[in-house]
Amino acid sequence: MSEKGEVDLTGAKQNTGVWLVKVPKYLSQQWAKASGRGEVGKIRICKKGNMGKPEVTFTLNEELTVIDGIDTVAAPREHPFTMQTVGGQTLAVFTETPSGKVITSPRRQADKVALEGMVVQRAECRPVVSASYMRLKKLQIKESSKPARLSKHLEKAVTNNYKPVANHANNLEYERRKKEEGKRARADKQQVLDMLFSAFEKHQYYNIKDLVDITKQPVIYLKEILRDIGIYNMKGTHKNTWELKPEYRHYQGDDKTDE
Repeated sequence: MSEKGEVDLTGAKQNTGVWLVKVPKYLSQQWAKASGRGEVGKIRICKKGNMGKPEVTFTLNEELTVIDGIDTVAAPREHPFTMQTVGGQTLAVFTETPSGKVITSPRRQADKVALEGMVVQRAECRPVVSASYMRLKKLQIKESSKPARLSKHLEKAVTNNYKPVANHANNLEYERRKKEEGKRARADKQQVLDMLFSAFEKHQYYNIKDLVDITKQPVIYLKEILRDIGIYNMKGTHKNTWELKPEYRHYQGDDKTDE
């Protein structure tokens, strides 16, 4: 549709009536072969008497009866119409063509929508039953029964640079860390605090990995405790390390706080 949803209603003003006809699949496939090459067939309308219903027949062009790759089967030429009433429905035919105007992103062309006319007659196009048509139906049934996928014997192994692997390296690393975390049972908080204070008596700064190795505790649990007693340095010389809050500091040796 167009960007603003505008529709060309010229067809409605001209009161153009159109027929809505259902055709067999093979017929539409044969028509597609004639795209841009002229007519695909002829329609003959015969009316018997003033009150009789019209008899409508579509005749397919002879060159379009050939089924590609098959000499023994041909598409039927004669197709009588079975006429039907529109009933209480309101049906219309629209066309959609590129307008050349580019809208939105990603870039695409807006489509021009036009009303071609109102449906005044419905019909179904059916082939005349003949030996040729029965052969065509047999071919269609045979083609539809073929499996979509077939097994094939290979003479030699397929080799390329992209060989499948049982598991990718990043997945293995994730599983290893997950298993390692699972082995670390949470100790009592006071026990963890004692281990942390003992460690900080030796050094002022630790990264989280070293503290995990010292306490053998899960990272999330350890960080919860560290937030109560420590400060995380986000800049400076000791960036990305933990140290004790001033009220908990008691260091051995010559280590001094950087303030």
